[in-house]
Amino acid sequence: AILFGGKAGLVELPQCLLNPGDTLLVPDPGYPDYWSGAVLAGAQMVTMPLLEQNDFLPDYDRLPEDVKKKAKLMYLNYPNNPTGATASRSFFEETVTFAKNHKLCVVHDFAYGGIGFDGEKPISFLQTDGAKETGIEIYTLSKTYNMAGWRVGFAAGNPSVIEAIELYQDHLFVSLFKATQDAAAEALLSDQTCVQVQNDRYEKRRNVWIAACKEIGWEVTAPKGSFFAWLKVPEGYTSESFAGVLLERAHVVVAPGNGFGTHGEGYVRVGLLTNEERLKEAARRIDALNLFENKPLTT
Repeated sequence: AILFGGKAGLVELPQCLLNPGDTLLVPDPGYPDYWSGAVLAGAQMVTMPLLEQNDFLPDYDRLPEDVKKKAKLMYLNYPNNPTGATASRSFFEETVTFAKNHKLCVVHDFAYGGIGFDGEKPISFLQTDGAKETGIEIYTLSKTYNMAGWRVGFAAGNPSVIEAIELYQDHLFVSLFKATQDAAAEALLSDQTCVQVQNDRYEKRRNVWIAACKEIGWEVTAPKGSFFAWLKVPEGYTSESFAGVLLERAHVVVAPGNGFGTHGEGYVRVGLLTNEERLKEAARRIDALNLFENKPLTT
C-alpha cells in the first residue's frame, strides 16, 4: 500500500483494524503518533516498557495475561525512536511466535531502516519466517533518502491488512501525486551509494558526539541505529529540568525523554542532525555548566 508518508499509515491502521475499546500495544518510550491512532480509533492503549537493561526491547513475558488476551494490534519500531536501539533476529522470531499465540497483528515501523552502525545493517521484521502472516512493515523515504515533506512511504506484509489500508485510503485520498511516486521509485531502484554515504555521515557524527560527551564526564551509551542519541540525565534532574538547563544556560536544545512516554523519564534525546563541529560546540557549552562529577583528568 502506498502511503502519504509513514506517519499516515501508522495513524490510519487502528482505525482500519480496531473497534472502540480494543487493545493496542505501544512501546514506551515511543513515537507519540502511535497514541494518535489509538485515540482516533477509540482504542485502549497499553504501553510496553522499553528498559535499558533489556536493550530497549519489550519483554512480552512481563505483560499481564489479560492484556495479552485482549490485544489485537502491536506497534514496534527498530531502529528505535527515541532510544537508537536495534532489534535482533531472535527478538523478531519471538515476536512472530507471540503474535501467533495471541492472534494479534504486528506493525513494524521501519522508518530508520537505512541507518545502522558498526557494520550492522538493520533487520527488517519481514525477513522473519511467519512475519508476513502476522503483520506488516511500514517504510518511509523521508529518512533514508532525505525526502521529508514529500509525504511518501509504503506498507508491505499481510494481504488482508494491506487491503484494509487500501480501502480506507481510497475513501480519503484515492492516490498519491504521480511525480512523487516516480521520484520514490527512482530513489528505491537507482544506485544506493548515497544511502551508504549518508549512513557513514550519521555514524561519524554519532562517534564524535559520544566521544565528546564522555570527555566531559557524561556517561552515555552509543546508539546502534537511527540518527538519535538517548542519554541519561545527571542525578538530581528530571528530563524536563535538565533540558531546561541546557536550553537556558548553554543554548543547546534536546528533547525531554518524558515526551515519549512514562519510561522516557530520566533521559533526553539528541538529534545527530548537524555537523561534527556543531556537536563538539554543544558538548563544550554543556561542559561549561560543570554538571558532571566524573570528568576524566587531563594531563
